[in-house]
Amino acid sequence: MNHFAKIAAQLRSHDLDGVLLTNEANRFYASGFHSAGTDGMALVTPEKFYYFTDSRYTEAARRHIQGADIREVGAGRGYSALLQEAVQRHHIRRLGFEDAYMTVREHGFYARALPCELVPAADLLAELRAVKDPEELEILISAQRIAEKALADILNEIRPGVTEKETAARLQYLMLHYGAEDKSFDPIVVSGPNGSLPHGVPSEKVIQAGEFVTMDFGCVYHGYCSDMTRTVAVGSVTDEMRQVYDTVLRAQLAGIAAAKAGATGRAVDGAAREVIEQAGYGPYFGHSFGHGVGVEIHEGPNATPSNDKPLPTGAVISAEPGIYLPGRLGVRIEDVLYLTEDGCQNLTLAPKDLLIL
Repeated sequence: MNHFAKIAAQLRSHDLDGVLLTNEANRFYASGFHSAGTDGMALVTPEKFYYFTDSRYTEAARRHIQGADIREVGAGRGYSALLQEAVQRHHIRRLGFEDAYMTVREHGFYARALPCELVPAADLLAELRAVKDPEELEILISAQRIAEKALADILNEIRPGVTEKETAARLQYLMLHYGAEDKSFDPIVVSGPNGSLPHGVPSEKVIQAGEFVTMDFGCVYHGYCSDMTRTVAVGSVTDEMRQVYDTVLRAQLAGIAAAKAGATGRAVDGAAREVIEQAGYGPYFGHSFGHGVGVEIHEGPNATPSNDKPLPTGAVISAEPGIYLPGRLGVRIEDVLYLTEDGCQNLTLAPKDLLIL
């Protein structure tokens, strides 16, 4: 799977003769081939697609990339030389670049080396990546299933005496065991008072009876990310713990009910936030309802209080409200949603009623 043609089809409407992709995620989105960091570059023109890389990746690129001219950089013939030839060959006058990612130094270098105007074009890729096609959706669902299998297993292992670090390590192993290529981010596993840290780092803390354990994790499958959070209790819960959990779940369900293409990110976030505020926990929900998920774990569009733009049909966003009581406990529940004109499809199947292990 690649999106060269999809990108090329948008060049004219953005008044571009081509677009240069140096960012790792955008290169993958265009080509379907992953190379690390700055070890690759894609050029999309209306007539032809190029992928430039070095000898470490050339053979693999030729095996995986369809419909593009694969060219190898080498001593005395670097990326700028290959780019310059292509720019001249296709008479490119306005070349899009990723203004959200390219450094000032890189921009200066290419502005001097290339006989064309560099035009900001990060929004072009962001808009395309925000809308998932059927093949992308299928892969995202498969990534979610892998994470859910890992969750089902880890629930049998959480008990008093196990540490947060041990649980996080097991989640990573289980996702790889079930077919993941990598983790989509470092797993968050926090328990008891550590649960009030939304992005807490797993520690040597031992899980104890009467505590919540929050696990936020995901994997990469065929280049796309999954993301989910579940909070479970060990042994027993207090009335306060149950009240906080029930409030978060009701807030999530309210946000999911409001989530659909055409709704603004602010409106979706607001539907969930209102539930938490009415329960008296407004000051303890500091982040937003959700973010886009795809090639990157955080990408557009976002369901945030600041996003007053309509969410597009085909977007995939997380649904993850939370309540965090400093030094005491925290609860977050997260699913991933596919937005349609009529509502949304929840890609996450794992149960989320309060589970006491």
